[in-house]
Amino acid sequence: MIPCSGVLNTSPALYDYLTGRVRLSIDRSGVGPRISSLVNVILVSFRWGASYSSLVMDFLWHEGFSGSRVIKPLSLSLSHSHTHTHTSLVKITMASVTDRSQSATTANGGEPPKRKVALITGITGQDGSYLTELLLDKGYEVHGLIRRSSNFNTQRINHIYIDPHNTHKARMKLHYADLTDASSLRRWIDTISPDEIYNLAAQSHVAVSFEIPDYTADVVATGSLRLLEALRSHITTTGRTHVKYYQAGSSEMFGSTPPPQAEDTPFHPRSPYAASKCAAHWYTVNYREAYGIFACNGILFNHESPRRGENFVTRKITRAVGRIKIGLQSKLFLGNLQASRDWGFAGDYVEAMWLMLQQEKPDDYVVATEESHTVEEFLEKAFGYVGLNWKDHVAIDKRYFRPAEVDNLKGDSSKARKVLGWKPKVGFEQLVKMMVDEDIELAKREKVLVDAGYMDAQQQP
Repeated sequence: MIPCSGVLNTSPALYDYLTGRVRLSIDRSGVGPRISSLVNVILVSFRWGASYSSLVMDFLWHEGFSGSRVIKPLSLSLSHSHTHTHTSLVKITMASVTDRSQSATTANGGEPPKRKVALITGITGQDGSYLTELLLDKGYEVHGLIRRSSNFNTQRINHIYIDPHNTHKARMKLHYADLTDASSLRRWIDTISPDEIYNLAAQSHVAVSFEIPDYTADVVATGSLRLLEALRSHITTTGRTHVKYYQAGSSEMFGSTPPPQAEDTPFHPRSPYAASKCAAHWYTVNYREAYGIFACNGILFNHESPRRGENFVTRKITRAVGRIKIGLQSKLFLGNLQASRDWGFAGDYVEAMWLMLQQEKPDDYVVATEESHTVEEFLEKAFGYVGLNWKDHVAIDKRYFRPAEVDNLKGDSSKARKVLGWKPKVGFEQLVKMMVDEDIELAKREKVLVDAGYMDAQQQP
């Protein structure tokens, strides 16, 4: 405990007095320079206690002396002047308050444990946002690589973003980089010195990969190779052999191979995206075997959430359900309704990613619910949930059929359940309802803009 004292005159000049005397007392005590400390204050006054106590706490909050902390005992002594009833003197002895991680020092005064550092590519995506929340909850410092864009695309992580100038609170930091730029990858790995790297970035839309195959391969396949090579070079230069790497795979790699699909099921990709993911998978295996890097492949089957991109079929459906229910849309155009997928909740699946990197040895794992449902079943659940018949609103558009279809994907995740102790928490019906509920609320907000004349509801049929 590092005590420091200040006499606070609860007069109209209190704020200036606090800024000068209390801050000076804190600085003289050595609290500020030595650790990232906070101060907790109890202000007591016979007449002005409540109002000035609030003012003191507001001051300390704005000065950065507040947060989620382990609070040590405080002592307080009070003297009251009867000469002027509008003032009172309060002497406060303030003890330093430290982070939970700082409080975990050893009995003999050893250094506190170092906070783990994670680097995430694709942090602004669906999976990246859920993984960031998970890691922050576990006490990590999280760094994310984002592409430069003229429009901000950080809406999925805005709720957990804290300005980096607030150094005591900002445990998530964003940096510009790209999987097509090897120099940026190596620079940030060297600068951040992460303990864990999660490669989630990709051009991840299967249908779009047929339209831009070169770019898809450059980002998904060669981009993963660039990141692995940057990591290998970093380890060779620094000797930081403990760094662990996660590669996001996809059930699309199995393609036309009949279900159920497990880790040893042969790949038969049916799109440029899937073929690129196969390349990234084998690059990861190669770097694990050739250089001894702790590198894992997570072969995740379809995982959805309210944060899913709106041009993915599940979110396209629930978004339309919300708009149709509210009266902003009447038709939904889709392709193959008989395609069957193993759909789970993205929030569950990021936990499996983290668990893979907590094992003693690196390996590859299938992550799936082991249930398969068709697009038509998804339609029935989504529209039925709000009392609508999907057949009244859905039309087939051949433009949404793929050049090469994947008929049925259903995972066998027994290895992940046994080794990692992982299992999905959110079932198919619960997932659909979760997404519909969110998109109905979104449609209601959208209708406010339409009714006010700020948006044209006829942009969609």
